[in-house]
Amino acid sequence: MIFDRWFAREAALSDAGPADAAAIAALHAASFQRGWSEDELDRLLLDRNVVAHRAMTGRALAGFILSRVVAGEAEILSVAVARSRQGRGLARRLLDLHLRRLAGLGVAAVFLEVGEDNAPACRLYARAGFHEVGRRAGYYPAQRGAASTALVLRRDLS
Repeated sequence: MIFDRWFAREAALSDAGPADAAAIAALHAASFQRGWSEDELDRLLLDRNVVAHRAMTGRALAGFILSRVVAGEAEILSVAVARSRQGRGLARRLLDLHLRRLAGLGVAAVFLEVGEDNAPACRLYARAGFHEVGRRAGYYPAQRGAASTALVLRRDLS
């Protein structure tokens, strides 16, 4: 197990497309309380307004990021990294690539929502220059207890 970490390959980043829908659906389901279906992801990945990137380790999907672009703004729809690859900077690499691509497409501002209780994601977005512009109390349903608040974050690219 320790040797796996020493010799783990660096994940290769590239555009994602409809052929990745099943793998992204599986990772999304493993990462979120309500996963998106392969059909939902296939439709997103076919949408010309959706920008998607993936991280591959060999033939295995290690992570992804999806955004929708409309009228010079983008909303990050989802980001996930496989549990076995978390804590190694992969989400940051995906986010950096994605933001560069969005800037290249002329996007001026990027928005996203994140649970205020998701400390690793909040740190990632803060380090990437996002700042809070709103809150949605009780937005994310909880399995137990009270629903969590969604933070609405923004980063200007221009």
